[in-house]
Amino acid sequence: MPVIEVENLVKSYGEVEAVRGVDLCVDAGEVFALLGPNGAGKSTIVEILEGHREKTSGTVSVLGFDPTTRHRDYRERIGIVLQETAVEDQLTVKEAIDIYGSMYPKRRPTGDLIEIVGLEQKTNARIKTLSGGQRRRLELALGIVGDPDLIFLDEPTTGFDPSARRQAWTIVENLTSLGKTVLLTTHYMDEAQFLANRVAVIANGKIVAEGTPDSLGDRQSAMSMISFSVDSLPEVSLPVEGAVISPSGAVELRSADPTSDLHTITGWSLDNEVDLVDLSVTRPTLEDVYLELTGGDADE
Repeated sequence: MPVIEVENLVKSYGEVEAVRGVDLCVDAGEVFALLGPNGAGKSTIVEILEGHREKTSGTVSVLGFDPTTRHRDYRERIGIVLQETAVEDQLTVKEAIDIYGSMYPKRRPTGDLIEIVGLEQKTNARIKTLSGGQRRRLELALGIVGDPDLIFLDEPTTGFDPSARRQAWTIVENLTSLGKTVLLTTHYMDEAQFLANRVAVIANGKIVAEGTPDSLGDRQSAMSMISFSVDSLPEVSLPVEGAVISPSGAVELRSADPTSDLHTITGWSLDNEVDLVDLSVTRPTLEDVYLELTGGDADE
């Protein structure tokens, strides 16, 4: 069942169209990632879905509500985790969650939230003593304190070191295991690859591609690259067409059937006693597809 339904969404500022006819559908229980460079319209779309910005035209339904009405029942069913939340530094972690939770008629117990975000050792620590990653975990706890059905996560791991990012991913997985729906914005392609059931790439106010991380931009059928090096090429030529061989012995082959071509190449190497150094088979990554779809603008 769709949690978010958007049809022909348009947002204009004078003669400038920031969002140009976007269609979007997010199902219950999935993690949906929005990817796009600065100025693409991503933030505008999210703010309209949250009810913080009004659309120019089109239809928007979130949890069955028009978000622009900011109906109390709607606000109580969504959780928003911004890139930074202002919280009184003198409060303890437990006190902050208790205060935020007191505003919701339905809320998760403070202890459960602290466990979900992995702050058990900081329950009674003052917020001013928390590290950046720990503060981000607290912000996530505050965003879900009302036990929302839909959670908006805006760049949840910006500024995290690799270890902290992996821990944050586990938290998001914990949320989905609770049956929550997550709309994620991120500029980390590995994050979208790991967390998202589906992704949409936005460029110039339009969705230019949508699908699973593995299928986006026809990645599943894209040409793979087989590469390796040899100390010296034998007199017997390579048994595959299209291989590019450099004077140093580096070999690259774009292949539509890497399994078959790899079998042929390894058989050739054994028959001719040729060592294949640094043999690898790769296909376009999600980042490769993203850069192609957005015109090479990787700046988020």
